[in-house]
Amino acid sequence: MTPGTWQFEGETAEVWPGRNFPLGATWSEESTNFAVHAPHATGVWLCLFDDEGNETTHPLTEQSLGIWHGALPGVAPGTLYGFRADGPWYPARGLRFNPAKLLVDPYARAVSGQVTVDKAIFGHAQDEPDERDDTDSAPYVPRSVVVRDDFDWGGDTPMRRRYRDTVIYEMHVKGMTALHDRVPEQLRGTYAGLATPAVIDYLRDLGITAVELLPVHQFTSEPAVVDRGLVNYWGYNTLGFFAPHNGYSASGDRGQQVTEFKAMVKAFHDAGIEVILDVVYNHTAEAGPIGPTLSFRGLDDTFYRRADRRPPDPHPDIFGHTERPTDVYWDVTGCGNTVSTDHPMALRLILDSLRYWVTEMHVDGFRFDLLSALTRKGHEVDMRSGLLTTIAQDPILRHVKLIAEPWDTSMDGYLVGELPPEWVEWNDQYRDTMRDFWRGHGAIRTVATRLAGSSDLYADDGRSPYASINFVTAHDGFTLRDLVSYDRKHNRANGEHNRDGTDNNRSWNCGVEGETDDADVIALRRRQAANLMATLCLSNGVPMITAGDERGRTQRGNNNPFCQDNEISWIDWRVDDAWLDIYELTRAALRLRREHPALRQRHWFEGRPTLEGGPKDLAWLHPSGREMTNGDWHDDSLGVVGMFLSGSPLRAPGPRGEQQHDSSFMIWLNAAPYAADVVLPANAWVQSGEVALSTDPDLPAGSPAVAGKRLRLGGRTVVVLRQT
Repeated sequence: MTPGTWQFEGETAEVWPGRNFPLGATWSEESTNFAVHAPHATGVWLCLFDDEGNETTHPLTEQSLGIWHGALPGVAPGTLYGFRADGPWYPARGLRFNPAKLLVDPYARAVSGQVTVDKAIFGHAQDEPDERDDTDSAPYVPRSVVVRDDFDWGGDTPMRRRYRDTVIYEMHVKGMTALHDRVPEQLRGTYAGLATPAVIDYLRDLGITAVELLPVHQFTSEPAVVDRGLVNYWGYNTLGFFAPHNGYSASGDRGQQVTEFKAMVKAFHDAGIEVILDVVYNHTAEAGPIGPTLSFRGLDDTFYRRADRRPPDPHPDIFGHTERPTDVYWDVTGCGNTVSTDHPMALRLILDSLRYWVTEMHVDGFRFDLLSALTRKGHEVDMRSGLLTTIAQDPILRHVKLIAEPWDTSMDGYLVGELPPEWVEWNDQYRDTMRDFWRGHGAIRTVATRLAGSSDLYADDGRSPYASINFVTAHDGFTLRDLVSYDRKHNRANGEHNRDGTDNNRSWNCGVEGETDDADVIALRRRQAANLMATLCLSNGVPMITAGDERGRTQRGNNNPFCQDNEISWIDWRVDDAWLDIYELTRAALRLRREHPALRQRHWFEGRPTLEGGPKDLAWLHPSGREMTNGDWHDDSLGVVGMFLSGSPLRAPGPRGEQQHDSSFMIWLNAAPYAADVVLPANAWVQSGEVALSTDPDLPAGSPAVAGKRLRLGGRTVVVLRQT
């Protein structure tokens, strides 16, 4: 088939010229403007659908700056539409035009329906990737939706909470409420479900200031996952970068999901909780070169993915044929393609999407999945790349929370500690250090560095301790309960013969693999979980808690449940198997952090007095009561360390420049399996205190502590002393 020979069976109608901006569908009372970028297309059609699925096609006759556009009167909000594009079929050059394939608008503000996996969604023949397949895909792909934006935000304005006052809760929209008995059944698993008092009051009581939602951009499941009878549950497979995922809507998918999402954000803001989105711009749902044609691939594949040019082979094969030069996908995401931010239109799409979610949806920030894949010029990581540079100078985006997952699947993509000052980072070195320490494998000197904010990673480029997003678990990996219950991953339910998921878990099952009735093992596991949580909440930096960890959520040893849309991934809200003691300890630790600025400082500790004659702002103590020496730091057998934090005065001034004063704290960590006696050194500044937080059952909160006296720490415990 040659370009332009596709025959439409539906009606056609005239369209007005319209304009080439903004991209997507823009509704007005007079007409709706449609604009789509497809510079190499020879023809583009706007396709409207009625409620019975009947299609009406409208050729877009205007093209300017590579954008096809037109306006159509009488199009109501909620109207379903898509595009078809014709042009060269030359896969070796990234040109895969096929007008038989209905395409989702890359700028659609809402999407209706889901992808049905069928051979028709592929632009090529299944047994011959270079041959075009002319089966109509419309019955199997979702529709874009015309949206009218008239939500009343009232007085909602950005909170812009300081990082040092932030506590992040990473959660999944559906998993948070799918089993919640106090959320109305019809709202469970939805945006509206998150906006209920049952969720918001719980988070406020716990001490959470920001929720980080796993991907809510419209996504779809990979055909290979569907073939295993599973779905993409996490959502890291984006189809629409402007559309809130319709599967999380309780009110409908003809634009109602947009209103419902906004109402959720407003409810969180009314409660003082920010909303951060986990965003996946590094690849698209169309995967590698033999993936489906759903949107970008059918409009112009060369603009939305990074490629290598293979030179032709000058040597003929046995038939006398020589290989033509070809483009092959270059992938550092593990998902088949990598979006190329070198190209202005791909970069524009990302920036337009980010600004839309800030200005129209009122979100407070973003966590960028595999950010390193987007920082490249050509194939090389570059800190002056287009994405980093444009965000840094953008008057809207530079003031929101920018959180990086600072790596991709390549060796050179590991950028922890290397990003520009606008960014804060997921600190996997914190995660690994604390996991190792509490299972008895950590070096005290590294633990101390992580507790104090990871200055080795962030101090040299002018960033503060809050540049470190501290975490011990995340969606990707074991939950906290599983971290102390399993030595090995148990991922067979994922259908990949337990080959998926990391083997580098740094976990310890406390003597028994998996669930057990052994009371001693259970007690040890809970204490280990409490130690990890207390350490996380009281470390300098920004703590991030994975949803359900504070109550002992388990995934039954599955450390990669991206395809488990069931009880493996959902939070179980029943109390009979919950670790509610961990909830109470987490709540208490976050309250201490919130009430005491000494525990969430924005300046680096200097290890010297803030005022002449005063105590050091930070001192590390040996169990004997003396300060740690260089030899102590290199004693890998040492499992006990004390961290003294002076509260009076604090190094950072108050909001009006005033000198701040707080209680002083002594935090003792004992990762050894045996009890240890520690000496509370006599000094001129702190004479007495009390236990403010403890994982040691023999040293409950309120127990007295006196300078110059000994304190006995139980094995594997955290004890926090507060000056009285």
